[in-house]
Amino acid sequence: MGVGKTTLIKSICKVLNVQDVVTSPTFSVVNEYHDKKGKPIYHFDFYRVKSEEEIYDLGYEEYFFTNSYCFVEWPEKALGLLPKERIEVKITKNKKARIINLLAYEKK
Repeated sequence: MGVGKTTLIKSICKVLNVQDVVTSPTFSVVNEYHDKKGKPIYHFDFYRVKSEEEIYDLGYEEYFFTNSYCFVEWPEKALGLLPKERIEVKITKNKKARIINLLAYEKK
């Protein structure tokens, strides 16, 4: 908590020319934003999700398996549902700095 997940997503959305206000979807679970061309970008926050069944009920496939960007906070709650091809960003924080690690997963 408080390592900068939403701040990072806000910055990425700015680069992607998102026209909407980017906020954490902690209570709504998913927010939909749009770039200048109207293309959707999805932002998930699974912090309050209790089971993968809740994510199924959201219709996650309709989001994850499109050509749209999907940003997921708390992805460890949905590891079995995430696309095989993805980039994971792990952020940790100590007293002096934030440490950001990127892991790229490819389809096999």
